[in-house]
Amino acid sequence: MIENYNITKERLPFENERKDIAEVAREMFNRQMTNVAGGNISVKITPDETFSYDEQTYYAGHDYLLMTPTFMSEAWFSKLSATQILVIDLANGKKLAGEGRLTREINMHIGAYEANKDINVVYHSHAPKSMFWATLGQDMPNLTEVTSFNLPLGKIKCLPYREACSKELADLVHDELVKLGDQAKENIFLLNSHGVLITETDLHAATEVLETVEWNAEIAYKQSVFKQLGLIKQYQSRGESTNGLLD
Repeated sequence: MIENYNITKERLPFENERKDIAEVAREMFNRQMTNVAGGNISVKITPDETFSYDEQTYYAGHDYLLMTPTFMSEAWFSKLSATQILVIDLANGKKLAGEGRLTREINMHIGAYEANKDINVVYHSHAPKSMFWATLGQDMPNLTEVTSFNLPLGKIKCLPYREACSKELADLVHDELVKLGDQAKENIFLLNSHGVLITETDLHAATEVLETVEWNAEIAYKQSVFKQLGLIKQYQSRGESTNGLLD
């Protein structure tokens, strides 16, 4: 909730939060956490008072999304300004403010938010090392200390393939998050051949999940090579042999 949020003509609706999303998108692109083909970030925000800006009224207690525009990587290499972060009515998916067009993957984001009211961030990325496991259609072995502690399900699940931007993908994500219950608010899925989908309560926590899972993806890949060569019999994690799922 936003407290004591004062709007003037010189200040955009949700300006600080939109600046933060733009900065995160740029930094994570520069750190090669996605590719020029894209990815998208949304943050749910609920103002605690009603205000108007540019003939648009934003209502207290109503949920809005702040979201990166389509082609954020292709057209701008993620060098976005606050004005390019879109403001969307979560209830109907309608764009209310911001420069640029709405991504076709908005349906997947809305499906995630509808699955669990405590989800505040949906972060989709084409992270390259995680994409290795996603393209295989396999769950990623969960081996590092930080990922095994921070991902309570004990595995990094790969969802069955559904075409990008399709209703089928949005429905699948929604249904799988519903199955997780309370754990859905801090989770990462591999999207078969399409990257990763992180649901979180905080944007910067989502970036931590993304980077640590990318490290885990590379380590798991190397251990899988060692297994194939016969140098180890099972994956190794926290001083013990494991099947890689830690569950």
